[in-house]
Amino acid sequence: MNTSPSTEAVPKVLVIYAHPEPDNSIANQVMIKKVEALPHVKIHDLYGAYPDFFIDVAHEHQLLLEHDIIIFQHPLYMYSCPSLLKEWFDRVLGKGFAFGDESALKGKYWRNVITTGGKEEAFGADGYNKYPLQQILHPFELVASLCQMHWMEPLVLHWSRNVSEMDRYQHAEKYRHWLLNPFAELEVSHGSD
Repeated sequence: MNTSPSTEAVPKVLVIYAHPEPDNSIANQVMIKKVEALPHVKIHDLYGAYPDFFIDVAHEHQLLLEHDIIIFQHPLYMYSCPSLLKEWFDRVLGKGFAFGDESALKGKYWRNVITTGGKEEAFGADGYNKYPLQQILHPFELVASLCQMHWMEPLVLHWSRNVSEMDRYQHAEKYRHWLLNPFAELEVSHGSD
């Protein structure tokens, strides 16, 4: 498998969207609306697909295999992700498919697109969360590394309920712009290196 990004073709992108109350997330609604019409992007709403939490693992494997970049778009819940996404990680990224003797996702790219309820300054030694967001997100980066995927720095909208409508729109536009050429501007940390 070629693990270097292609500058000739736009990569196929799978957005795994996980929000248990999508109608209450203005920021995520704006972002999804901004990117859903892009022809190389597929939005996969986990809570819409699996309201009963019974995940079709074979279907999820097929989706992952068909895409080059996997985006996990979700709010930050209790320093992690919503419960269905955690269940998805545990069921879908199993040994024998994502890691171990087989590594079907090797060379693909992983990026988290996250909304937080706290301001940026809340994440750090002096903030009420005590740790920088980069440290809080280490478990995601470790899973990407285990799967031999390339980790891309997360795209984060802090204080998402309280920022202005213009800030939300500009963040969504930044997301869309990045998706038009995902390898142009970002530094990629190779999880398998």
